[in-house]
Amino acid sequence: MTDRLAAEWMRRADIAQLVEVLGRDNARFVGGAVRDELLDLPVKDIDMATTLLPQDVIARLDDAGIRNVPTGIEHGTVTAVLPGGPVEITTLRHDVSTDGRRATVAFASEWRDDAARRDFTINALYADPESGEIFDFFGGLHDLRQRTVRFIGDARQRIREDHLRILRYFRFQARFGSQPADRQAEEACAELAATLKGLSRERIGMETMNLLGLADPSPTLRRMAELGVLAVILPEADPEALTALVTAERSQGIAPDALRRLAALLPAQVSLAEQVASRFRLSGAQKKRLATAAARTDEPVEPRALAYRLGIEGALDRLLIAGADASSLDHWVIPQFPLKGGEIVGKGVGAGPEVARILRSVEDRWIAEGFPDKARVDALLDAELAGRAA
Repeated sequence: MTDRLAAEWMRRADIAQLVEVLGRDNARFVGGAVRDELLDLPVKDIDMATTLLPQDVIARLDDAGIRNVPTGIEHGTVTAVLPGGPVEITTLRHDVSTDGRRATVAFASEWRDDAARRDFTINALYADPESGEIFDFFGGLHDLRQRTVRFIGDARQRIREDHLRILRYFRFQARFGSQPADRQAEEACAELAATLKGLSRERIGMETMNLLGLADPSPTLRRMAELGVLAVILPEADPEALTALVTAERSQGIAPDALRRLAALLPAQVSLAEQVASRFRLSGAQKKRLATAAARTDEPVEPRALAYRLGIEGALDRLLIAGADASSLDHWVIPQFPLKGGEIVGKGVGAGPEVARILRSVEDRWIAEGFPDKARVDALLDAELAGRAA
């Protein structure tokens, strides 16, 4: 790992123009973009820190004709909307006061002050936009090489400033960390786990879902359980069930899915799934999907029949949580039942509940036979009508 950043995105014409507008001495790349580039990972979001005040940033962008949005102006953040993607530009800051949920900040003039208020050493790396020189105030490069997720300064103090950092720690540990984990970080998270109760359930839910969407969060969830953190945010969870699901996903080449993994963590109880969905402030569609997964049973099912009833997504959830083979659903398109009630009426059945009953009966036999063609459906209908007449 080098102590210089040589990212291709740094050479984008729109980035170069932005740097020129802000002034090289006034701005540096910071945070995730620097970290991920050093780890040779895809860079999703590009952030810059600047010594300029927000109104100066806006004025310079306006003068250069660069569209900008004051996305977090109260905290000094302006987003430059560039052709290659948005770049968040935030004025250097230091914390004035914190209460574990929000911070009151003041603008700063020293890069180290800005770095000191960040959470982890690997997130406090700055890069010169032209030379690529890395500025590392707290040993982040060393920790990145060692895959150590470590709080800046005193871990307990960092957590008291923002209780959500407990969950952020475990998310970063799952994504970047190695073993053994940082002892001080784990001790602080365990000691202060109860402070998570003071956060909004939406923030807890969002951070938990971000963790569950990573490649393999199961070892981290087990450690959270051991440290007493999981019991605070999701006491119903069974980490071993998540381990089994991740194994099934990997063996069948199916991408991680945070909601499916949440479903796996929970017992097969619809009411409980609905409670957790409400607690995490999930959407209506997510709540319905979680409940569908919770309605699973231990009885074996035919994958395509299940997918016809629940949809591909719902069937995958149940099959993978059960560790069943879902390969028959690859590229399978759910067929449309080729029989309408009018056809049954046309054969002499009076309109009403009996038509619906016959329709369901033929459909059930059609599903059981593996979705045969229309000719077979007509034969099934004739057999149903003949049995009715007898």
